[in-house]
Amino acid sequence: MRNIGYLAVRHQGMGTNDEIFNWTGTRNAPVAMFNDDKPRHSWIDILYLANRLGSGASLLPEDRKTQVECIGLSHAICGEDGLGWNRRLDLFHRQVQAVGGNPDLTILPKRMFKDFNGTAEAMAAASDRVVRILEMFQDRLADQQRAGSRYLVGDSLTAADIHLATFLGMLSPLPVDVNPMPERIRGLYESGEPRLRDAVAPGLLTHRDFIYARYLKLPMDF
Repeated sequence: MRNIGYLAVRHQGMGTNDEIFNWTGTRNAPVAMFNDDKPRHSWIDILYLANRLGSGASLLPEDRKTQVECIGLSHAICGEDGLGWNRRLDLFHRQVQAVGGNPDLTILPKRMFKDFNGTAEAMAAASDRVVRILEMFQDRLADQQRAGSRYLVGDSLTAADIHLATFLGMLSPLPVDVNPMPERIRGLYESGEPRLRDAVAPGLLTHRDFIYARYLKLPMDF
């Protein structure tokens, strides 16, 4: 892919991450820090930085029209009200329901509800939104397959393929031999209403496995 060297910094999930906050201005991850540049918090800023610094094949199509299409698909995965956003709200909702509907009784920091607009209404609607996004991507992959492509955009790898493959881990993690994690976390990611579980279609998982096997590092190491 883009052949960029990097140094990973430990981030504690649901922790205060005070040192990271003092350095980057946010308690969330990922954040890209490069020399004296401003911190890059958003997925698209990180993508453009990687594309600018890297030496491998571009993660964005050269054609501007197709590039906009790729960015739109990635936004539906990574952006506000996208796949990851709503899946997180859905998981919040499940944890709130488990303690009788009171968010204060969950282990989730209050700031997380604020960061993701975790109102009761938004959490209740999140599962249906995840389903609609998954169905859209399944249809997209089917259309691409009929056109002779295994990729979401055009006939080669783009950022959208990587984003979809990795974010599907919030719904169906890779097997334990290549993606070890606590069973409690795996069970949470594999949870959901029957309609949501049905929307995690075989075609999506086939795409996930193809992208990981050909382009991403396995086993995953954190």
